[in-house]
Amino acid sequence: ILYLLYSFGAEWSVKYNQQEICALKGSTVFMNGTFTHPEGLTVKETFWGKHTGEELTDLSKDPDYSGRVEFLTDDQKHFSLKLSDVIKRDEHQFCFRIKTNVEKERWVGTPGVQLRLTELHVEAPEEVTEGQTADLTCKTTYSLTDPFIWYKNGRPLTTKTIKNNQLHLQTVGSEDAGSYSCAVGGSQHLNSTAHSLRVRYPLKRVSVSISPSGEIVEGSSVTLTCSSDGNPPVKIYTWFKGSASVGEGKTYSIPNIRSEDSGEYTCQSRNDRGERRSTAVKINVLCRLLVIEITKIIIIFILSVSDPPKSVSVSISPSGEIVEGSSVTLTCSSDGNPPVKNYTWFKEGGPSSVRSGHSYSPLQSGSYYCKAQNQHGAQRSDLVPVDLNGETQDFCVKFLHLMIKE
Repeated sequence: ILYLLYSFGAEWSVKYNQQEICALKGSTVFMNGTFTHPEGLTVKETFWGKHTGEELTDLSKDPDYSGRVEFLTDDQKHFSLKLSDVIKRDEHQFCFRIKTNVEKERWVGTPGVQLRLTELHVEAPEEVTEGQTADLTCKTTYSLTDPFIWYKNGRPLTTKTIKNNQLHLQTVGSEDAGSYSCAVGGSQHLNSTAHSLRVRYPLKRVSVSISPSGEIVEGSSVTLTCSSDGNPPVKIYTWFKGSASVGEGKTYSIPNIRSEDSGEYTCQSRNDRGERRSTAVKINVLCRLLVIEITKIIIIFILSVSDPPKSVSVSISPSGEIVEGSSVTLTCSSDGNPPVKNYTWFKEGGPSSVRSGHSYSPLQSGSYYCKAQNQHGAQRSDLVPVDLNGETQDFCVKFLHLMIKE
């Protein structure tokens, strides 16, 4: 229906390309059309406004639309409204108005264009069993004509079957699990909130790792870790040495490992859909004691090197001139391995030893020597002369000489 305020004739018309537009919140909307007016009139002003039942006001002067509207017209009587970043309160009927050089000659195209807003959300099952099919639907309040685009983990999908607003997953596998969202062409930045799709599948790829890697020496600590892939996640881990159960948990530790811990170990993982066992890993414990014994033998051999006494010498105390009546001590020193235990003293020209011990105090003048002996042999010192009469004889000679002179 065209609302006519006043006219020379029936040549006023406003035709909109669409009477209703459904758009995404946050998108940019274009409303287009054409108009005609009676001859003899000159168009002075055109604008868009909200149809509220009251006098139509210029949308560009409304604070709610500041910076969000743009009017476009041309000489061919085409007009358009560009409305950016549409929000919920923009859901109104928008009309185009024409003013001419004659005050009462004005025209409003009613009914105008009804704007409706919608949002996208993904409707899909939360969990699918491996091998089944799954359909994900991009839902809107109102139907949209633009093509739908699907994303998985933020990346566009190009290899899956997309029909209208639906994504079809044929024979679902574990690789189909992820976060899905949708958008429409031209508004890819306004995609839906993400929907997480879980895929249930039995356990697969159960494996065991050993830490530390490399050779395992007796006395060290070893940790085995079980890894598996399955949904729902593994609830129970069981460890076996051969066919015997030895522990539970994702890890199995052997502190202070011994040679009897050598063998083949496996991990069995279990979830709600079944159980699966890893291939065996072999642990071979090297004996640390063997290495220690060899080291001891080498050390003993080196320390067993020995020799007979050497550098045997005699020292006299006190040193210097010896006065008759004083005592003299001879001390024997030597170097040998093992140390000398037996010292024997001899006087030159004597038939046998005169004393045993580390030191000796002779009572007669003469030349003495010491013999040092250990279990590997013996060695004697050089001769050491001892004169116990020297100072007394010299005094007597001097006394006799003085008496003769007198």
